[in-house]
Amino acid sequence: MRKLLILSGKGGTGKTTVASTFIALSGARAWADCDVDAPNLHLVSGAFSKSSTKDYHDLPKAFIDPELCTACGICHEVCRFGAIVEGEVYRVNPIACEGCTYCQYVCPEGAITMQKSIAGEIFLHRRGDHVFSTATLKMGSGTTGKLVTAVKDQIKDAEAPLAILDGSPGIGCPVIASLTGSHLALMVAEPSVSGLSDLKRVVASARQLDVPVAVVVNKADINDEQCAAIKAYAADEQIPFLGTIPYDRTVVTHLNEGQNLAQSESPAAVAIKAIWERTAALLEAL
Repeated sequence: MRKLLILSGKGGTGKTTVASTFIALSGARAWADCDVDAPNLHLVSGAFSKSSTKDYHDLPKAFIDPELCTACGICHEVCRFGAIVEGEVYRVNPIACEGCTYCQYVCPEGAITMQKSIAGEIFLHRRGDHVFSTATLKMGSGTTGKLVTAVKDQIKDAEAPLAILDGSPGIGCPVIASLTGSHLALMVAEPSVSGLSDLKRVVASARQLDVPVAVVVNKADINDEQCAAIKAYAADEQIPFLGTIPYDRTVVTHLNEGQNLAQSESPAAVAIKAIWERTAALLEAL
């Protein structure tokens, strides 16, 4: 299975729009939404006949047994994260708890144990021989990268020659987890100062992981100067530049109606279709 990852370096660049269009154009039978903080690829993925859900467990959190707690306050004194809530019996705020186990170590009554905590849900959807993996992370969880890996693992055994991954936005741990094991990362940049800056940082991460990269610019005509700067950067770094996508107001209309751009002949759709052909050729050549 070849894995094509779509990344952006920052949110709002149109990464998911490109990914969803590629899925339709390629006839891919396996895809995943690695943006577990705010997944939205399902909005344009169509209906699925079968779905399975399982809990995603975060690092263990402290739990205070109210039957054993004497409210001595020692745990409250040593907790550097402010996770112990005072009362007639003490309790733990699971969002604040970092699972360090210090409170468990100092409790004289043995009232504190470390217990698994549910940090989110993982979904696997099936439609015939098509599989779609996604997940949602609960507020306050700090293990986004691990959940991204779990999302990708759900499709690794799918009998499909190509998997398309809608990567996490930004430049942090979820992006590194998205990059790992990918065969090509297509960077969807926007023509702005921050867009170029974040693009450079994601490219650096991809290269550290030996993942080949290519670049496209979305809404390219809103800032010709910055678009030219991205092209120049790609040329200097010998990164394949696969094209530009014009700003197109009809894209919002299509997305609001749950329509995939693969069925459109709007300026942006035509550009994305041409970029898909170049991307497929590059992926085949790797």
